[in-house]
Amino acid sequence: MPAGPRPSVLYVTDLAYEARGRRYCDEDIHLTSRLREEFDVALCHPRDAAALLAGFDAVVVRNSGPVLHYQEAYDAFRARARELGARVYNPLHGRGDMAGKQYLVDLSRAGFPVIPTVDRAADLGLLPEAPEYVVKPKLGADSVGLRFMREPALPEGADGTLLVQPRIDFRHEVSFYFIDRDFQYALYAPHPDERWVLEPYAPSAADLEFARKFVEWNTLDHGIQRVDACRTARGELLLVELEDLNPYLSLDRVAEPVREAFVARMKASVRDLLA
Repeated sequence: MPAGPRPSVLYVTDLAYEARGRRYCDEDIHLTSRLREEFDVALCHPRDAAALLAGFDAVVVRNSGPVLHYQEAYDAFRARARELGARVYNPLHGRGDMAGKQYLVDLSRAGFPVIPTVDRAADLGLLPEAPEYVVKPKLGADSVGLRFMREPALPEGADGTLLVQPRIDFRHEVSFYFIDRDFQYALYAPHPDERWVLEPYAPSAADLEFARKFVEWNTLDHGIQRVDACRTARGELLLVELEDLNPYLSLDRVAEPVREAFVARMKASVRDLLA
């Protein structure tokens, strides 16, 4: 008997986006070449996704760049996907970076192990004393709009739009990569001034317990998440970001068996989304 039609996937990426220390296009060229083994795959720019998604069984959003560069098009994509009931990977109800940075404020208030974060002038006193503070847009990405200050402060009228955090003295940053809440691998940047010079990292049981707290909090049954953390001078981990929209995977930094296992797990995850 002839095989049935293969599921079709619209893969959203900006192959021309230039990210510091990373080559988005290489990662997506590799991933789409492997997804084609099981799916009919077409690539499109994030600005075109809303107009095209109706013709596909699923939409996979990958290295599409910071949303603030095409906010109107992204909002149109989300609205159209909800209108059609489209299967989107990652699903659109993520509570992490997909929804902006409000989660850092919420998790900080709730006592989670995150970098202390406030977004209102009235709450600046809740921040611990530090030699320097970071101010960044709540809807920012890739350090766009980030600045440093000696004292914690918010411009008049900026409540709710900017985040203020103490600048943390940390040993290194470490990222944990998950698919459908299943841990895949971890990478770390041993040199704080070289964020994307990453090496394989063997997490301890306590490290994984830390990362899983945020994956479980996010309630995404399908999709890829990256939990970014920093290890302080005292040795504790603090959340930096919960990337659940289009996390770069640094697959070129892992061994071939790890990369193959990740690709196989991603295929299974997309199949499960379509089931």
